[in-house]
Amino acid sequence: MTTADAVNVNPHLPRCPWCKESNLLYVAYHDFEWGVYSRDERFLFELFLLEGFQAGLSWETILNKRENFRRAYDGFDLEKVCAYGEEKIEELMNNPGIIRHRGKITASIENSRIIREIRREFGSFSEYLDAFTGGKVIFEPDITITRSELSDSVSADLRRRGMKYAGTTIIYSFLQACGRINGHVRECFLYKESGE
Repeated sequence: MTTADAVNVNPHLPRCPWCKESNLLYVAYHDFEWGVYSRDERFLFELFLLEGFQAGLSWETILNKRENFRRAYDGFDLEKVCAYGEEKIEELMNNPGIIRHRGKITASIENSRIIREIRREFGSFSEYLDAFTGGKVIFEPDITITRSELSDSVSADLRRRGMKYAGTTIIYSFLQACGRINGHVRECFLYKESGE
């Protein structure tokens, strides 16, 4: 999704209450990406890194900087990010278009290397995630939920592997974003009770 996609939204549809309708980029994210099951490795990698940067911030802040992150992180090319060293860290720390938090930047690189190992072990990051869900989408249309047994399990495994910024709340949000959990509320035009 890019800023150009924002022009394709219908502003008159009922949506999840967290979707800030004054920000068309946010609306486009809600309508076309959030909760949509994806196996696209680059997309999953992008969402995962962005969720880590979101910790303590609003998703809107991250979404508004997403294009800057894409440029700064070489289009979220996993191998390129895994190769980042101190010079690139300094470059990112001096980039006003992204979140300049040294801990999050270094964690994004370390986490990338762990994702690469997961891909080698499972064949893909998608297959790794599906190992926890049996390849099924979990439908949880409740905006008060911020963690679950699923996010607890995924978080515990990722942290065991050495990941940072991978607590259960961040992982729950990521699982919603990439469609392993569909959290659209009943009032939303995208609400579903099952995958049928």
